[in-house]
Amino acid sequence: MKSIIGSYGPWAASLQRQGALSFRNDRWKPEQLARWKKEALTKTRELVAAPPQPATPSVRVDRTFEYDGLQIEELTWQLPYGRPTKAVVLKPKGVTGRLPAILALHDHGGKKYFGYRKIVKTGDDQHPLLTEHQLEDYEGRAWANEIARKGYVVLVHDTFTFGSRRVLYQDVEGLNYGVLNTKDKTDADPEKTEHIEAYNQWAAEHEHVLSKSLFCAGTTWPGVFLSEDQVALSILCARSDVDPQRVGCGGLSGGGLRTVYLAGLDSRIKCCVCVGFMTTWDDLTLHKSFTHTWMTYTPLLSRYLDFPELLGLRVPLPTMVQNNNQDELYTLPEMQTADKILAGVFKKAGAADRYSGRFYDGAHKFDKTMQTDAFDWFDRWLKGK
Repeated sequence: MKSIIGSYGPWAASLQRQGALSFRNDRWKPEQLARWKKEALTKTRELVAAPPQPATPSVRVDRTFEYDGLQIEELTWQLPYGRPTKAVVLKPKGVTGRLPAILALHDHGGKKYFGYRKIVKTGDDQHPLLTEHQLEDYEGRAWANEIARKGYVVLVHDTFTFGSRRVLYQDVEGLNYGVLNTKDKTDADPEKTEHIEAYNQWAAEHEHVLSKSLFCAGTTWPGVFLSEDQVALSILCARSDVDPQRVGCGGLSGGGLRTVYLAGLDSRIKCCVCVGFMTTWDDLTLHKSFTHTWMTYTPLLSRYLDFPELLGLRVPLPTMVQNNNQDELYTLPEMQTADKILAGVFKKAGAADRYSGRFYDGAHKFDKTMQTDAFDWFDRWLKGK
Protein backbone atom coordinates (compact mmCIF):
# COMPACT_ATOMS: atom_id res chain seq x y z
CA MET A 1 0.00 0.00 0.00
CA LYS A 2 1.39 3.39 -0.98
CA SER A 3 1.79 5.98 1.71
CA ILE A 4 -0.47 9.04 1.74
CA ILE A 5 2.67 11.14 2.15
CA GLY A 6 4.40 9.58 -0.83
CA SER A 7 8.12 8.87 -0.72
CA TYR A 8 8.31 10.34 2.78
CA GLY A 9 6.32 7.37 4.12
CA PRO A 10 9.21 4.97 4.85
CA TRP A 11 11.13 7.74 6.61
CA ALA A 12 8.12 8.74 8.72
CA ALA A 13 7.44 5.11 9.59
CA SER A 14 11.03 4.70 10.75
CA LEU A 15 10.41 7.36 13.40
CA GLN A 16 7.69 5.23 14.97
CA ARG A 17 9.60 3.02 17.36
CA GLN A 18 8.11 1.30 20.38
CA GLY A 19 7.08 4.07 22.74
CA ALA A 20 9.37 4.88 25.63
CA LEU A 21 6.56 4.20 28.10
CA SER A 22 5.05 1.14 26.45
CA PHE A 23 4.14 -1.50 29.03
CA ARG A 24 5.08 -4.07 26.37
CA ASN A 25 8.70 -3.01 26.73
CA ASP A 26 10.81 -5.62 28.54
CA ARG A 27 11.97 -2.86 30.85
CA TRP A 28 8.59 -3.11 32.61
CA LYS A 29 7.89 -6.29 34.59
CA PRO A 30 4.32 -7.40 35.33
CA GLU A 31 4.80 -6.65 39.03
CA GLN A 32 5.67 -3.02 38.12
CA LEU A 33 2.17 -2.29 36.80
CA ALA A 34 1.41 0.44 39.34
CA ARG A 35 4.73 2.20 38.76
CA TRP A 36 4.31 2.02 34.97
CA LYS A 37 0.79 3.42 35.15
CA LYS A 38 1.94 6.32 37.29
CA GLU A 39 4.74 7.29 34.87
CA ALA A 40 2.67 6.73 31.73
CA LEU A 41 -0.35 8.63 33.04
CA THR A 42 1.82 11.55 34.13
CA LYS A 43 3.41 11.91 30.70
CA THR A 44 0.11 11.41 28.85
CA ARG A 45 -1.65 14.06 30.93
CA GLU A 46 1.26 16.43 30.33
CA LEU A 47 1.04 16.07 26.55
CA VAL A 48 -2.77 15.99 26.31
CA ALA A 49 -2.57 19.32 28.17
CA ALA A 50 -6.22 19.46 29.18
CA PRO A 51 -7.36 22.89 30.36
CA PRO A 52 -7.56 23.26 34.16
CA GLN A 53 -10.47 21.20 35.45
CA PRO A 54 -13.23 23.60 36.52
CA ALA A 55 -15.31 23.08 39.61
CA THR A 56 -18.36 20.94 38.95
CA PRO A 57 -20.98 23.45 37.79
CA SER A 58 -24.50 23.73 39.12
CA VAL A 59 -26.99 21.87 36.95
CA ARG A 60 -30.36 23.26 35.94
CA VAL A 61 -33.19 20.87 35.13
CA ASP A 62 -35.04 22.55 32.28
CA ARG A 63 -37.69 19.89 31.71
CA THR A 64 -38.74 16.48 33.02
CA PHE A 65 -41.03 14.18 31.07
CA GLU A 66 -41.69 10.58 30.06
CA TYR A 67 -41.24 9.03 26.65
CA ASP A 68 -41.16 5.46 25.41
CA GLY A 69 -40.92 3.92 28.86
CA LEU A 70 -38.18 6.29 30.03
CA GLN A 71 -38.02 9.17 32.46
CA ILE A 72 -36.10 11.97 30.76
CA GLU A 73 -34.51 15.12 32.13
CA GLU A 74 -33.24 17.94 29.93
CA LEU A 75 -30.29 19.63 31.65
CA THR A 76 -28.14 22.72 31.23
CA TRP A 77 -24.85 23.69 32.87
CA GLN A 78 -22.40 26.51 32.29
CA LEU A 79 -18.66 25.95 31.92
CA PRO A 80 -16.21 28.86 32.38
CA TYR A 81 -16.11 29.34 28.60
CA GLY A 82 -18.54 29.12 25.72
CA ARG A 83 -22.30 28.79 25.62
CA PRO A 84 -24.19 26.60 28.12
CA THR A 85 -23.93 22.86 27.71
CA LYS A 86 -27.17 21.03 27.03
CA ALA A 87 -27.61 17.40 28.00
CA VAL A 88 -30.19 14.73 28.74
CA VAL A 89 -30.51 12.04 31.38
CA LEU A 90 -32.51 8.92 30.59
CA LYS A 91 -33.52 6.12 32.95
CA PRO A 92 -36.29 3.53 33.22
CA LYS A 93 -39.61 4.95 34.32
CA GLY A 94 -40.61 4.13 37.89
CA VAL A 95 -37.27 2.69 39.01
CA THR A 96 -35.95 3.83 42.39
CA GLY A 97 -32.65 3.53 44.21
CA ARG A 98 -29.10 3.82 42.91
CA LEU A 99 -28.49 2.36 39.46
CA PRO A 100 -25.40 1.68 37.40
CA ALA A 101 -24.76 4.48 34.93
CA ILE A 102 -23.40 5.12 31.46
CA LEU A 103 -21.85 8.31 30.12
CA ALA A 104 -22.88 7.93 26.47
CA LEU A 105 -20.53 9.81 24.15
CA HIS A 106 -21.95 11.07 20.87
CA ASP A 107 -20.13 10.70 17.57
CA HIS A 108 -18.60 13.24 15.19
CA GLY A 109 -19.88 12.04 11.82
CA GLY A 110 -19.05 15.33 10.12
CA LYS A 111 -22.20 16.71 11.75
CA LYS A 112 -21.35 19.40 14.29
CA TYR A 113 -24.77 21.04 14.30
CA PHE A 114 -26.06 18.10 16.34
CA GLY A 115 -24.48 16.75 19.52
CA TYR A 116 -26.22 14.53 22.04
CA ARG A 117 -29.34 14.37 19.88
CA LYS A 118 -27.51 12.01 17.50
CA ILE A 119 -27.80 9.06 19.90
CA VAL A 120 -31.06 9.75 21.75
CA LYS A 121 -34.72 10.03 20.85
CA THR A 122 -36.92 12.11 23.11
CA GLY A 123 -40.07 12.43 21.03
CA ASP A 124 -41.90 11.34 17.90
CA ASP A 125 -41.06 14.60 16.11
CA GLN A 126 -37.38 13.77 15.58
CA HIS A 127 -35.58 15.85 12.95
CA PRO A 128 -35.35 13.87 9.67
CA LEU A 129 -31.57 14.32 9.55
CA LEU A 130 -31.32 12.63 12.95
CA THR A 131 -33.55 9.78 11.79
CA GLU A 132 -31.28 9.37 8.78
CA HIS A 133 -28.12 9.46 10.88
CA GLN A 134 -29.38 6.84 13.33
CA LEU A 135 -30.45 4.62 10.44
CA GLU A 136 -27.02 4.82 8.79
CA ASP A 137 -24.79 4.49 11.85
CA TYR A 138 -26.94 2.73 14.46
CA GLU A 139 -29.32 0.53 12.43
CA GLY A 140 -32.17 2.87 13.25
CA ARG A 141 -31.67 2.90 17.01
CA ALA A 142 -31.12 5.67 19.53
CA TRP A 143 -28.64 3.56 21.45
CA ALA A 144 -28.65 5.71 24.60
CA ASN A 145 -32.38 5.00 24.95
CA GLU A 146 -31.81 1.29 24.43
CA ILE A 147 -29.28 0.89 27.21
CA ALA A 148 -31.24 3.13 29.58
CA ARG A 149 -34.17 0.71 29.21
CA LYS A 150 -31.89 -2.08 30.42
CA GLY A 151 -31.66 -0.47 33.86
CA TYR A 152 -29.07 2.30 33.61
CA VAL A 153 -29.00 6.01 34.27
CA VAL A 154 -27.61 7.42 31.02
CA LEU A 155 -26.20 10.92 30.61
CA VAL A 156 -25.54 12.31 27.13
CA HIS A 157 -24.12 15.82 26.72
CA ASP A 158 -23.04 18.14 23.95
CA THR A 159 -19.28 18.41 23.87
CA PHE A 160 -16.93 21.13 22.62
CA THR A 161 -18.04 22.55 19.22
CA PHE A 162 -21.09 20.29 18.88
CA GLY A 163 -24.77 21.09 19.33
CA SER A 164 -25.28 23.74 21.99
CA ARG A 165 -21.48 24.10 22.22
CA ARG A 166 -20.96 24.80 18.52
CA VAL A 167 -19.32 27.92 17.11
CA LEU A 168 -21.97 30.25 15.69
CA TYR A 169 -21.41 32.38 12.60
CA GLN A 170 -22.02 35.49 14.70
CA ASP A 171 -19.13 34.46 16.96
CA VAL A 172 -16.66 34.89 14.11
CA GLU A 173 -18.38 37.62 12.12
CA GLY A 174 -15.80 39.26 9.87
CA LEU A 175 -13.89 36.05 9.22
CA ASN A 176 -13.83 36.20 5.44
CA TYR A 177 -11.05 33.84 4.41
CA GLY A 178 -11.99 31.52 1.54
CA VAL A 179 -14.53 28.85 2.43
CA LEU A 180 -14.70 30.23 5.98
CA ASN A 181 -16.36 33.43 4.77
CA THR A 182 -19.45 33.99 6.90
CA LYS A 183 -21.02 36.51 4.52
CA ASP A 184 -24.58 35.51 3.62
CA LYS A 185 -24.60 32.84 6.36
CA THR A 186 -27.11 33.06 9.17
CA ASP A 187 -27.74 31.57 12.58
CA ALA A 188 -31.47 32.27 12.15
CA ASP A 189 -33.91 29.39 11.64
CA PRO A 190 -31.13 26.90 12.41
CA GLU A 191 -33.26 23.72 12.22
CA LYS A 192 -33.90 24.07 8.50
CA THR A 193 -32.23 21.15 6.75
CA GLU A 194 -30.37 23.32 4.25
CA HIS A 195 -29.04 25.52 7.07
CA ILE A 196 -27.84 22.48 9.02
CA GLU A 197 -26.06 21.01 6.00
CA ALA A 198 -24.43 24.35 5.18
CA TYR A 199 -23.30 24.74 8.77
CA ASN A 200 -21.76 21.25 8.87
CA GLN A 201 -19.73 22.04 5.75
CA TRP A 202 -18.54 25.35 7.20
CA ALA A 203 -17.71 23.81 10.59
CA ALA A 204 -15.57 21.12 8.94
CA GLU A 205 -13.36 23.82 7.44
CA HIS A 206 -13.32 25.84 10.66
CA GLU A 207 -11.95 22.81 12.50
CA HIS A 208 -8.52 23.46 10.97
CA VAL A 209 -8.51 26.98 12.40
CA LEU A 210 -9.76 25.98 15.82
CA SER A 211 -7.25 23.18 16.26
CA LYS A 212 -4.29 25.42 15.38
CA SER A 213 -5.57 28.01 17.84
CA LEU A 214 -5.84 25.38 20.59
CA PHE A 215 -2.23 24.34 19.99
CA CYS A 216 -1.16 27.97 20.21
CA ALA A 217 -3.12 28.33 23.45
CA GLY A 218 -1.20 25.43 24.97
CA THR A 219 -3.85 22.74 24.84
CA THR A 220 -5.15 20.07 22.46
CA TRP A 221 -8.55 19.07 21.16
CA PRO A 222 -8.39 15.71 22.99
CA GLY A 223 -7.50 17.68 26.11
CA VAL A 224 -10.58 19.90 25.83
CA PHE A 225 -12.76 16.86 25.18
CA LEU A 226 -11.27 15.15 28.22
CA SER A 227 -11.91 18.13 30.47
CA GLU A 228 -15.52 18.56 29.36
CA ASP A 229 -16.26 14.84 29.51
CA GLN A 230 -14.82 14.70 33.03
CA VAL A 231 -17.17 17.50 34.09
CA ALA A 232 -20.10 15.50 32.71
CA LEU A 233 -18.78 12.41 34.49
CA SER A 234 -18.64 14.32 37.79
CA ILE A 235 -22.23 15.46 37.29
CA LEU A 236 -23.32 11.89 36.58
CA CYS A 237 -21.46 10.40 39.55
CA ALA A 238 -22.92 13.00 41.94
CA ARG A 239 -26.54 12.09 41.17
CA SER A 240 -28.52 10.51 43.99
CA ASP A 241 -29.87 7.84 41.61
CA VAL A 242 -26.38 6.70 40.49
CA ASP A 243 -23.97 4.23 42.07
CA PRO A 244 -20.63 5.98 41.38
CA GLN A 245 -18.78 2.66 41.70
CA ARG A 246 -20.67 1.26 38.69
CA VAL A 247 -20.18 3.83 35.93
CA GLY A 248 -19.19 3.09 32.35
CA CYS A 249 -18.75 4.99 29.11
CA GLY A 250 -18.77 4.29 25.42
CA GLY A 251 -19.48 5.60 21.97
CA LEU A 252 -18.99 5.20 18.25
CA SER A 253 -16.37 6.96 16.12
CA GLY A 254 -15.77 10.37 17.72
CA GLY A 255 -17.44 8.87 20.77
CA GLY A 256 -14.95 6.01 20.56
CA LEU A 257 -12.10 8.51 20.43
CA ARG A 258 -13.46 10.26 23.51
CA THR A 259 -13.75 6.85 25.19
CA VAL A 260 -10.04 6.21 24.58
CA TYR A 261 -8.98 9.40 26.33
CA LEU A 262 -11.62 9.47 29.09
CA ALA A 263 -11.53 5.78 30.01
CA GLY A 264 -7.76 5.70 29.64
CA LEU A 265 -7.18 8.66 31.95
CA ASP A 266 -10.05 8.58 34.47
CA SER A 267 -10.38 5.52 36.71
CA ARG A 268 -13.94 6.47 37.68
CA ILE A 269 -14.90 4.74 34.41
CA LYS A 270 -15.18 1.17 35.67
CA CYS A 271 -16.10 -0.36 32.30
CA CYS A 272 -15.89 0.96 28.74
CA VAL A 273 -16.73 0.08 25.15
CA CYS A 274 -14.81 1.83 22.37
CA VAL A 275 -16.60 1.45 19.05
CA GLY A 276 -15.09 2.16 15.65
CA PHE A 277 -12.03 4.05 16.81
CA MET A 278 -9.01 1.84 17.24
CA THR A 279 -5.84 1.56 15.20
CA THR A 280 -2.12 2.38 15.47
CA TRP A 281 -0.17 5.60 15.01
CA ASP A 282 1.51 3.87 12.03
CA ASP A 283 -1.87 3.51 10.33
CA LEU A 284 -2.54 7.21 10.77
CA THR A 285 0.99 8.18 9.73
CA LEU A 286 1.02 6.19 6.52
CA HIS A 287 -2.55 5.52 5.46
CA LYS A 288 -5.47 7.13 7.23
CA SER A 289 -4.76 10.50 8.87
CA PHE A 290 -6.87 12.17 6.17
CA THR A 291 -9.97 10.24 7.27
CA HIS A 292 -9.83 11.71 10.76
CA THR A 293 -10.40 15.09 12.29
CA TRP A 294 -7.97 17.26 14.20
CA MET A 295 -9.73 15.98 17.32
CA THR A 296 -7.69 12.77 17.16
CA TYR A 297 -4.19 14.07 17.65
CA THR A 298 -1.98 14.84 20.62
CA PRO A 299 1.42 15.99 19.32
CA LEU A 300 4.45 13.92 20.40
CA LEU A 301 2.39 11.38 22.33
CA SER A 302 3.42 8.66 19.88
CA ARG A 303 6.99 8.92 21.21
CA TYR A 304 5.77 7.36 24.44
CA LEU A 305 2.70 5.21 23.72
CA ASP A 306 1.06 3.71 20.67
CA PHE A 307 -2.55 4.75 20.19
CA PRO A 308 -4.15 1.59 21.66
CA GLU A 309 -1.91 1.91 24.69
CA LEU A 310 -3.75 5.11 25.62
CA LEU A 311 -6.80 2.98 26.33
CA GLY A 312 -4.51 0.38 27.88
CA LEU A 313 -3.65 2.89 30.61
CA ARG A 314 -6.84 1.75 32.35
CA VAL A 315 -5.68 -1.87 32.77
CA PRO A 316 -6.96 -3.93 34.60
CA LEU A 317 -10.39 -2.25 34.38
CA PRO A 318 -12.80 -3.99 31.93
CA THR A 319 -12.38 -2.78 28.36
CA MET A 320 -14.06 -3.76 25.10
CA VAL A 321 -13.11 -2.57 21.60
CA GLN A 322 -15.43 -3.16 18.67
CA ASN A 323 -14.05 -2.96 15.12
CA ASN A 324 -15.64 -3.28 11.69
CA ASN A 325 -13.65 -5.29 9.15
CA GLN A 326 -14.49 -2.99 6.25
CA ASP A 327 -14.26 0.26 8.21
CA GLU A 328 -13.07 2.86 5.73
CA LEU A 329 -11.42 4.93 8.45
CA TYR A 330 -8.66 2.37 9.13
CA THR A 331 -6.76 -0.48 7.53
CA LEU A 332 -7.73 -3.93 8.80
CA PRO A 333 -4.14 -5.08 9.47
CA GLU A 334 -3.52 -2.11 11.77
CA MET A 335 -6.84 -2.61 13.58
CA GLN A 336 -5.71 -6.19 14.15
CA THR A 337 -2.31 -4.99 15.36
CA ALA A 338 -4.00 -2.60 17.80
CA ASP A 339 -6.10 -5.48 19.11
CA LYS A 340 -2.96 -7.57 19.71
CA ILE A 341 -1.30 -4.65 21.50
CA LEU A 342 -4.22 -4.19 23.88
CA ALA A 343 -4.58 -7.92 24.46
CA GLY A 344 -0.86 -8.06 25.25
CA VAL A 345 -1.08 -5.21 27.76
CA PHE A 346 -3.97 -6.84 29.63
CA LYS A 347 -2.34 -10.27 29.56
CA LYS A 348 0.93 -8.91 30.94
CA ALA A 349 -1.03 -7.22 33.73
CA GLY A 350 -2.71 -10.54 34.60
CA ALA A 351 -6.10 -9.30 33.41
CA ALA A 352 -6.59 -11.05 30.07
CA ASP A 353 -10.27 -11.75 30.83
CA ARG A 354 -10.95 -8.02 31.23
CA TYR A 355 -10.19 -7.17 27.63
CA SER A 356 -12.35 -8.11 24.67
CA GLY A 357 -11.55 -7.16 21.08
CA ARG A 358 -14.37 -7.90 18.64
CA PHE A 359 -14.45 -7.73 14.83
CA TYR A 360 -17.63 -7.51 12.76
CA ASP A 361 -18.29 -7.51 9.03
CA GLY A 362 -19.40 -4.21 7.56
CA ALA A 363 -18.41 -0.58 7.30
CA HIS A 364 -18.17 2.07 10.04
CA LYS A 365 -21.17 1.50 12.34
CA PHE A 366 -22.58 0.51 15.74
CA ASP A 367 -25.40 -1.78 14.67
CA LYS A 368 -27.84 -3.88 16.71
CA THR A 369 -25.52 -6.89 16.97
CA MET A 370 -22.68 -4.71 18.20
CA GLN A 371 -24.98 -2.91 20.61
CA THR A 372 -26.14 -6.23 22.07
CA ASP A 373 -22.54 -7.30 22.66
CA ALA A 374 -21.65 -3.92 24.17
CA PHE A 375 -24.66 -3.91 26.49
CA ASP A 376 -23.87 -7.47 27.61
CA TRP A 377 -20.31 -6.34 28.43
CA PHE A 378 -21.63 -3.48 30.55
CA ASP A 379 -24.08 -5.86 32.28
CA ARG A 380 -21.28 -8.31 33.03
CA TRP A 381 -19.03 -5.79 34.72
CA LEU A 382 -21.46 -3.19 36.10
CA LYS A 383 -24.27 -5.53 37.13
CA GLY A 384 -22.37 -8.78 37.72
CA LYS A 385 -24.48 -10.69 35.20
